[in-house]
Amino acid sequence: MPCTVIAGAFWGDEGKGKIISYLALNDKLDVCVRTGSVNAAHTVWIEGKRYALHMVPAAFIYEKCRLLIGAGSNIHVARFLEEVEITNVNDRIGIDHQASIIEEKHSTQDKTSAHLKGLGTTGWGVGPAIEERVRRTAKLAKDVPELQPYLVDVSAEVNTSIDAGRNVLLEGTQGSLLSLFHGTYPYVTGRDTSASAICSEAGVGPTRVDNVLTVFKAFITRVGTGPLPGELTREEALKRGWFEKAAGTGRDRRSAPFDFKMAKKAVRINGATQAAVTKLDCVHPQCKGARTYTELPKEAKQFISEIEKQTKIPVALIGTGPEALDIIDRRK
Repeated sequence: MPCTVIAGAFWGDEGKGKIISYLALNDKLDVCVRTGSVNAAHTVWIEGKRYALHMVPAAFIYEKCRLLIGAGSNIHVARFLEEVEITNVNDRIGIDHQASIIEEKHSTQDKTSAHLKGLGTTGWGVGPAIEERVRRTAKLAKDVPELQPYLVDVSAEVNTSIDAGRNVLLEGTQGSLLSLFHGTYPYVTGRDTSASAICSEAGVGPTRVDNVLTVFKAFITRVGTGPLPGELTREEALKRGWFEKAAGTGRDRRSAPFDFKMAKKAVRINGATQAAVTKLDCVHPQCKGARTYTELPKEAKQFISEIEKQTKIPVALIGTGPEALDIIDRRK
């Protein structure tokens, strides 16, 4: 399919980086556009090496993929340059000239503003940077000398690629329930995180999208404050093997069992056509490393079937381990 959108279903942490890295390698992506900002990290594992990426698209793992950051994104210049060096993508990454810039003052505001206290922000400064953009006073990528070699018109490039039938992926960040509009307000991020907003930030019209793949994790986690139905104690999460730390901030992730009601809401908001389920091996350890559906135990198959029954979309990809290729691909 020429254009696919990847959207998180819950409060982030669903394993979008893993799914994107698999698609990059398996489907040989031509173009990947990252949206959102530095306050979300996508984790990629390949050959035992871990990357936690705040700026560079997770599809960097495929060396022929063109990497782009959309006009709706907010760029942390130092972090971007650091990740470009780490991933060695200097010659194949571009930033839209109208992407806005996060400055040090925004981080300070994020950490000290009274109205943000208790909301669980990451402290990167994304919210204040968005505020400044709305006031039409933000610095843009085109105003930053260090970014000049990377400036492109992302919308034009992506749409030209779609016209040519190339394989394009729009990489969403965070999760649907962190959406400024559709999430657990006020415990949300400073932007919409749905598939529609991902398209908007990349400059791609909704009629150009062929597939919306929403990513579920086999259990739910949330970083920071805000409601989490069915939340487990830290001790119980550790006992079940569901305790995690955030890839970007290192903060503890709160855990809860999979919630079908929220899964259905995520499918509705995103207009999802397919689903991916990650970390099935954390709930059903017998699944670890499986590459075919027939290898899964009965209980795991029943769980996947229930997701399909309640959401009315197929579970196309199933993650069975941390590595990019630890996937059961049911699309065929």
